[in-house]
Order: sequence, then structure tokens, then C-alpha cells
Amino acid sequence: MASGPGTASFSELGFSPFPAFAHRPRSRASPSANSGSICVVSCCLGKSNKILKQQNPIFFPATPRKNREFMSHRPLELEQFVTSDDEDEMGDGFFEAIEELERMAREPSDILEEMNDRLSARELQLVLVYFSQEGRDSWCALEVFEWLKKENRVDKETMELMVAIMCGWMRKLIEGEHEVNDVADLLVDMDCVGLKPGFSMFEKVISLYWEMEKKEKAVSFVKEVLRRGTMNSEDNDEGHKGGPTGYLAWKMMVDGKYRDAVKLVIEIRESGLKPEVYSYLIAMTAIVKELNEVAKALRKLKGFAKSGLVANIDAENVGLVEQYQSDLLSDGVCLSKWVLEEGTPSIHGVVHERLLAMYVCAGRGLEAERQLWQMKFVGKETDGDLRDIVLAICASQNEVGAIRRLLTRSEVASSAQKRKTFSWLLRGFIKGGHFDDAADTLIKMLDMDLYPDYLDRLAVLHGLRNGIQQSGEVGLYLNVCKRLADAHLIGPCLVYLHIKKHNLWIMRML
Repeated sequence: MASGPGTASFSELGFSPFPAFAHRPRSRASPSANSGSICVVSCCLGKSNKILKQQNPIFFPATPRKNREFMSHRPLELEQFVTSDDEDEMGDGFFEAIEELERMAREPSDILEEMNDRLSARELQLVLVYFSQEGRDSWCALEVFEWLKKENRVDKETMELMVAIMCGWMRKLIEGEHEVNDVADLLVDMDCVGLKPGFSMFEKVISLYWEMEKKEKAVSFVKEVLRRGTMNSEDNDEGHKGGPTGYLAWKMMVDGKYRDAVKLVIEIRESGLKPEVYSYLIAMTAIVKELNEVAKALRKLKGFAKSGLVANIDAENVGLVEQYQSDLLSDGVCLSKWVLEEGTPSIHGVVHERLLAMYVCAGRGLEAERQLWQMKFVGKETDGDLRDIVLAICASQNEVGAIRRLLTRSEVASSAQKRKTFSWLLRGFIKGGHFDDAADTLIKMLDMDLYPDYLDRLAVLHGLRNGIQQSGEVGLYLNVCKRLADAHLIGPCLVYLHIKKHNLWIMRML
């Protein structure tokens, strides 16, 4: 049987080459060098005299406990399938089958077909375990499993056993610095014998590379899998297709490498490969997180500058930050187009939700408002608090039209929700330095019996007072003071104005 690409390196591990789904040639009529050693595992056979009298016993290597992390679900290790109770289940047919298979005089399928009635399901499992040992003919394990599949004798336990065996082989390849092609070849061989490598198997390989700090090989593996088209996607809990690209991007994102995750997905897509649609959504989430980190860093920097710990950000650095945000947003828009082109309408709402989060983090009010309406058009309900945040951003930028549109829903809102909405509007005007608009909003809230918070009232008065020193206009300030006093939100106050030209003080009690 001809071996596939990259299989020569498997012999370095003590394995025979893995199959390329063709029957191997049976040129040898004599047993293998270890064919006289037909004992299986000591933990399997216990103290059975029948077993101990065999020569040169071969033991299964104990699987390190750290390897249990390789399985994403319930850990599968060979010791789960091999116990001391097995010594009572093994008949003469088992040892005869091992001898015949190691002799390689006939096809494994012919041997197993002839001995079918003499081998129990447990004995067939132990045959798989026997040939999975290092130094044994691993072709046999695959061909035995292939025969079991054809005979419909693969139950859940046998399937889990074969998965555990294959996982051990993959770990050996990855730890042994083998090429990515070798690991991909093994997954192809799994498919050939009927062991379909689903998303969880690809996930395990990527996790192994990642945990061993072989991140470049993890990227190469994902590209190789996509190039071969061997990935069988699986639905996740949200109904999206999971796949290797999205899983690797997620691993990068968990490590805080948000920009790397975005570059990975875009690079794979632009190289002519076709990652799963869900990977685009993962990359868009990474953009949101990166923009959020930039915003937090800017807030901290401005706080340090305000306290005099660092110098103010100069215009050049401000421009660099804005350009970085724009580049991230451009990537997000590009990813969103791919999702809308390749994905189903059921995830269009998720796309606009991600875009909305991006624009909110970047402080882009009009673009964020546009995504709110897009979400409404595709039938995805938006969170009221999120709408209020967009309203505050638009207020800080004094986008009058957007503010008017976003306030339409407040007309039918409850009193508590209406107060929350107008509080966000008020804070948006304050943050943008639009204190005249902030004062009008405060007065409107008082007219509706919606009392602003203390700090919000104080910020408006402070801003108006600073404006008086520049413009000399006191009317709005006096009006706000009077309205607050009438609502018993401040006590009586004395307002005074000094006209320097005439050295005249004007005082008024409110």
C-alpha cells in the first residue's frame, strides 16, 4: 500500500506509515520482529498465568496526566478502555488474531472475517489498542477499525477508543517537530477509515500547537486544512458554523492578541482560501475589544494629563490614534461585507450589532445611529441602554438630526426610562462642551418633573459660569438657577456681577 505525502517521517516515531485508503501490500510472510511478544498491557492482563507465560511482554506507555487537556470534552485515555477485568474476557481467538495480523500473510479483513464469530467486541477493541503501541504496525489499527466500520461493529466506546488512539498519534507528531503536512495527512487517513475528523478534532490539534508555543505552526495548520478542504464544519450553539480559522482567532483573542486575530482572518481570506463565516464574526469581536482598549488607554492618558503627570497629547499623536481607529473600522466594514455576502440572513442582525459596538467604542455617533436603524430593519431589537449611549455620543458631537430621531422613542417611554434617556442626553452635551444645549435639556427635564442628578446639575452650572466670563451673557445662567431653586434642588442663592469699566457690582437674590 502506497503511503501518502509526508508519511516517511512517521517511522521516526516507531510507527508504520499511515494509510492512504488503499490496502497495504502483504509482501512479508514472516512475523514482525516483535510478533512473538503478543502480550498486551500489564494493567489489562493482571496476574493471568496465561499471559505471564508469554515471552518479552510489551507494555502500553502510560499517558501523562497533562495530556488529558488534549480532549475538549470528557478526557479519553487508553487506560479507560483497558482494565484488569479484561483478562477474563480474552480467549484463544484473540491471541490467534494477533499472531495472524502480525504475520501479515493475508489481508486483515480476511483474517477478521474468518475469525468474526470467535472475537468479542471487547477483544476487537484490545486488538486496536495492541496495534496502537509504539513500535507496532499502526496500519493494522487503522485497517481493523475500517473493517469494524464496514461490519457495523463500531459502538460509542469503540469510537471513543479510536479517537483516543488517534489523538495520541497526533500529540506524538506535534511534540516531535513534524511538519504540519504530516498532521494533516493523519486527519485525512482518519477520514479514509471512516473516523470523520469533525471540528472538535481540529480544535484539539490547534490547542496542542498553541499550548506548546508553536503558534506559527498553528497558523500553517489552519491554512493547510483550508487548502485541502478536509474540514467538516459543525453548528455551534448560535447556529453558526464553527471551524479552524475562527477557533484559532478566538485563541488569539483570549490571549489579548486582538489585532493578530483580525489580521489572521483577513490574511487567510485575501490569500484565496475560504474561512468559515463565523470566523469573520470572531474577528469583528476582536476589533470591538481592540477599540475598547484604545478608548480606555486614551481616558487614562487624559486623566494623567489633567493631573499634570504627563504632557497633553499633541496634534500629531491625536492624528495617529484617529488613523489607527479608522484602520480598525475599515477592517470591520470589510469583514461585515464578507459576512453579508457569504452568511445567511439569520446572522445579519449580529453583523450590525458588531458594527454598532465598533462605532460606539470609536465615538462615531452618526455611524452608530445608522447601525441602530439597520438592526431594526432586519428585525433585531436593540437594547435601550445602548440607544442611550449612542444618543450621548451624538449629543457630544451636537448632531441635531440624530438627536431628534433618537428621542422619538422617549415619547412613549415610562417616566424612569425617560429620565435615564434625558440624563444621557444631558451628559453628552456636557462632555462635548455644549452648555447652552445642556441648560435647555436640564430645564426641559424640570418641566417634565424629571430631576437631574446632583453632579449633572453642578456640571451645567459650572459650564455656564465659565461661559459668562467669556461672553458676558448671564440670562441663561440666572434662568437655570431660578428653575433649580423653584424645584427645591438648590437653596436661595446670591448672584452677583462686577462691571469692571464702571467698578459696579450688581447683586440679585434668587
